[in-house]
Amino acid sequence: MLAAQGYLRVAGIDEAGRGPLAGPVVAAAVILPQGFNAPWLGLVRDSKQLNGATREFLCQYIREAALSIGVGLCDSLTIDKRGIVAATRLAMKRAVRQLQPPAESLLIDYVSLPEVRLPQKAITHGDGLCLSIACASIVAKVTRDHMMVEFDEVYPGYGFRKHKGYGTPEHFSCLHRLGPCPIHRRSFQPVKSMV
Repeated sequence: MLAAQGYLRVAGIDEAGRGPLAGPVVAAAVILPQGFNAPWLGLVRDSKQLNGATREFLCQYIREAALSIGVGLCDSLTIDKRGIVAATRLAMKRAVRQLQPPAESLLIDYVSLPEVRLPQKAITHGDGLCLSIACASIVAKVTRDHMMVEFDEVYPGYGFRKHKGYGTPEHFSCLHRLGPCPIHRRSFQPVKSMV
């Protein structure tokens, strides 16, 4: 795609955490070396299709193999203030800014970043079609999961270690029992009607 047009450093970009009731949205940008190949690449796919152990395994190899990785996030306060779509784009822009060496072009899962002045292509279901986007989805998911495990220590009783902030029956039960904590998204239901 963009590599065929002569761009050497093409960053794949994806996010994790658009849907949960708590915690940040995290974006990752990953630049793989041109023509990169490794035995573990056959396992890479959209992070939602992988179990936790496989994601952790692959994330380690992706971090070792990548030319550059950037991670950006927006916390729950920013999500409530700007909305999840704008917060997701901001997290992606922050991830792109972290890349060293920087990207020459971008392949992004679903959204576009018009404020970033680089050649780019938004790809629907990009995490299932593009290797670098799939790698970014894994890095974003593993990074966010680690953050939610840390939040479980700070805000015990909500089960963040297990459900990672998603709207599971266990999480709803904890919310009704304890009320929202500081990392809950006040703009998301049912949290919104509880505050």
